[in-house]
Amino acid sequence: MEGNTMRTLRRQDVYTKLHRIATLAKQAPDMVFTTLAHHMDVAWLEEAYRRTRKDGAPGIDGQTAAEYASHLEVNLRSLLDRAKSGRYQAPAVRRTHIPKGDGVATRPIGIPTFEDKILQRAVVMLLEPVYEQDFRDCSYGFRPGRSAHQALETLWRALESHGGGWVLEVDIRQFFDRLNHQVLRELVQQRVRDGVVLRLLGKWLKAGVLEDGALSYPETGTPQGGVISPLLANIYLHHVLDAWWSDEVGPRLRGPAQLVRYADDFVIVFASEHDARRVAAVLPRRLARFGLEVHPDKTRLVAFRPPRRTEGPSGNDLKPGTFDFLGFTHYWGRSRRGRPTVCRKTAASRFRRACKRAHDWLRVNRHQPVGWQHAQLTRKLQGHDAYYGITGNYIALHRLRRFVERRWCYWLNRRSRGKPMPWPRFQRLLACYPLPAARVVQSVFGPAAKP
Repeated sequence: MEGNTMRTLRRQDVYTKLHRIATLAKQAPDMVFTTLAHHMDVAWLEEAYRRTRKDGAPGIDGQTAAEYASHLEVNLRSLLDRAKSGRYQAPAVRRTHIPKGDGVATRPIGIPTFEDKILQRAVVMLLEPVYEQDFRDCSYGFRPGRSAHQALETLWRALESHGGGWVLEVDIRQFFDRLNHQVLRELVQQRVRDGVVLRLLGKWLKAGVLEDGALSYPETGTPQGGVISPLLANIYLHHVLDAWWSDEVGPRLRGPAQLVRYADDFVIVFASEHDARRVAAVLPRRLARFGLEVHPDKTRLVAFRPPRRTEGPSGNDLKPGTFDFLGFTHYWGRSRRGRPTVCRKTAASRFRRACKRAHDWLRVNRHQPVGWQHAQLTRKLQGHDAYYGITGNYIALHRLRRFVERRWCYWLNRRSRGKPMPWPRFQRLLACYPLPAARVVQSVFGPAAKP
């Protein structure tokens, strides 16, 4: 009881410090913080440890969370002393690749050591209360209390209120690899000039990358996957894009417009074609000033207007343009009353990736007990619904169930060379081990559905 009470008091002390930093940053938006690291003590690192994922892959040292926790107090005190004295050496980041889009292309992901994750989380806890007072409402990615579903809802409401309009779909080419270190330091120093924090940020930016046994030291970029990377990306794009949009671009537009950004993915909705083409022309030059480049093939201006009837006797609808954002294809459909409305479905590339992952998982685990397979498939489908289960996407969710059922039957038949299991027999198996029905979890018409 005494130990639990002490931990509770320490956590309350950390929360008090976080509130104090946030209040000061909000009251003085132009103030530069020259001292922040004095808030970081052992209790601060304990809270950073508590917020760090324990099931992540180990870094180059191979140390797991359980091994680090076996001597937690000693390890945290040593880490605090090295971080504040300048003796801390940022270890190289182990790089791996994960599939992106349809699963053909890959995205590089950096995996820091567990101790490095704790220290990065501690610095994020110092910087986040400051920058949360500065970040604009158009930014949703990797911010406390904000999510991708909120970004999608804001975009949906903007499209509905504007009656469609023009959508500028932007893709920044290799953003995390092209981020300019010098520019980032200058942007951070506009708000924070604490020596300990700046020194640690510099070490993380200069840390090497270990890939296939080869160690390299990139001169630009920050490893995507590190704890500090999302915050640095938000700081960078806050100055490059968000503040520029709200302070300089927005007041000069003829009609209403809405920017919605999630990390380095963003779209802009315009009511006026003139405004859309002006911004589409100037945006590449704005990003180029900070070392960034728009992808010429993935950046496009879409005429996103409601469908209208042709004047011919057939009376068919003229199909408007579509665009993808955060894994969903946005398109115009019709409501039950026949009114044009913005609909969303799982993007084709994401649907193919989900099917491929389900196929590969069933192939690898086909010899496991059926009950265990059913429990795992249930969890995976429920996790899929937690993100893709939004209003209007029921058909795609149902299609994935049917695909999983067919692949499950196929791989169960490949367990041995015995008599195959026909579909009617598999249907009886499904009656005993039913997969969860497709469920819309995120609704734009009310609170999330309850299980």
